[in-house]
Amino acid sequence: MKINKAWCFFEQTGTFKNEFMKLGIPAVDCDILNHFNQTDYQIDLFDEIQKAYTGKMSIFYHISTNDLIFAFFPCTRFSCRVQLNARCEMPQSRNWDNSKKLDYSRDIVNGISKNYDLLCKLCMVALSYRFRLIVENPYTQPHFLTQYFPLKPSIIDVDRTMRGDVYKKPTKYYFINCSPEQNFCFENIENEVKLTVEKVISDETMTREEMRNYISPVYANRFIREFILDEEALNG
Repeated sequence: MKINKAWCFFEQTGTFKNEFMKLGIPAVDCDILNHFNQTDYQIDLFDEIQKAYTGKMSIFYHISTNDLIFAFFPCTRFSCRVQLNARCEMPQSRNWDNSKKLDYSRDIVNGISKNYDLLCKLCMVALSYRFRLIVENPYTQPHFLTQYFPLKPSIIDVDRTMRGDVYKKPTKYYFINCSPEQNFCFENIENEVKLTVEKVISDETMTREEMRNYISPVYANRFIREFILDEEALNG
């Protein structure tokens, strides 16, 4: 596809943003945080989605139908671990009374509902405004979106290390108002050291959660060239 500008939502690291720019596509990062000094628009995207859905002025007024939003939508509320927590099956809840379990479970399910509501609204805003949208989320099963989301992923990458990432981390991608390209990339991928998401620990530069969400620039570049940009854009 031809892209005038790429908007990377919920990305602080600048990984995809910088790879888009290396390939000649203007790109920006948008998030409420700026831990990596890569966030170009430090805003509450959840609030912006809500405003756009209700017809109010928002960041989406600056995004054209020739642009692309690549949304790394927060996934923690959709994971299987959260569903276990909602049932209070974690070790720390063993000695809780039923009242505390019910109150905790209610908060968890309300959080799932809020995030799911905002994801659906983001997709509905894309359909209404007709801009192109890609939503990234884990494919690890069981997963809330696999069970309940009515849209089907356009791409399921079951092993990201095959495209140069440090994690295998199965991932799904929903393409809205666009379809993935099917470009052939004939090149040897030299993987960085492979890591296991479950065994990641924090260091001086990143928290454990940030390290779990790390995406290799090699993977980002390969994904953009293989599935997003068309041959004319790549050769231009």
